[in-house]
Amino acid sequence: MFRAHDADEGDALLTRLGALTAQARELAKVQRSRVELAVALQRGMLPQELPEAPGFRLAVGYVPAHRGLYVGGDWYDAFTMPDGRIGLSIGDVQGHNIEAAAFMGQVRVGLRALAHVTNDPGELLARTNDLLVSLGADLFATCTFLRLDPATGVLECARAGHIPHIWATADGRSGAEEGECGPPLGVLEGAEYPVTCHRLTAGSVVVLLTDGVVEGPSLSLDEGLRRVRGLAEINAGAGLGARVLADGVMRLADRVGHEDDAAVLIISHEADAGQRQPPSIARGPREAGGPPSPADPAPGPADPPAGPPGRNGRRGV
Repeated sequence: MFRAHDADEGDALLTRLGALTAQARELAKVQRSRVELAVALQRGMLPQELPEAPGFRLAVGYVPAHRGLYVGGDWYDAFTMPDGRIGLSIGDVQGHNIEAAAFMGQVRVGLRALAHVTNDPGELLARTNDLLVSLGADLFATCTFLRLDPATGVLECARAGHIPHIWATADGRSGAEEGECGPPLGVLEGAEYPVTCHRLTAGSVVVLLTDGVVEGPSLSLDEGLRRVRGLAEINAGAGLGARVLADGVMRLADRVGHEDDAAVLIISHEADAGQRQPPSIARGPREAGGPPSPADPAPGPADPPAGPPGRNGRRGV
């Protein structure tokens, strides 16, 4: 009787373990399907082609985080705006699930749609922020939006809680964006996003990235940005081009030990060597006549003709 009782308990335990194993397999299959759906959604939301402009090259790198059930919401985008200038954005959604991937799509589509209403980077981020707040989502996103005028090399930038981008010039100077940053998108209604202005000259490069590229268990954010800055300096000095720099930055991302998305967007001014200006990157406030950064003695570009006042107190273009 004792042995029969033990055998009955053993059979029941095996049956229970079998049922639990089957449940675990089914759950893993469902979760794997969710991850595959999120990754497909991420990739489907990214641009299939990048704009082209004489003297400028764009290059991107992107690796989605889909280790286990970890799915992020990083994105990059580049498109031609109604006025002929080029809009560029990069960002990171809080959270790592299919909801984050879907929210990423909302932000990217919102930016593109509202670019037909306003092309001022600060105004565009402000309108997108208010739209996201009105949707009542529990998520938020950091973002950098830039507007590039290929005719003049003028690059206008507004940031919403996003990490600074890196720049480097052909004469060996480099740095990180130091302009004022507004809050992440989807958090505070009526938020304002200051705009800074740069002028790219031949040989200059700008590196937009998400924190998955430069921060992880084996690398601090400051050290990661320092390494990207070094790569940008080498690339600009040697004139290696946007694609080479994007590949180099993504190789760095492979070494940070992260489980997050990694996205990079490179802007390179690659005019012919015979047409090169004295290499520099002029930086200064958006307002015309504002003083340039002490590190950048060249005066900033004059603003284009002013339009009606924008919501930030600046005059929209």
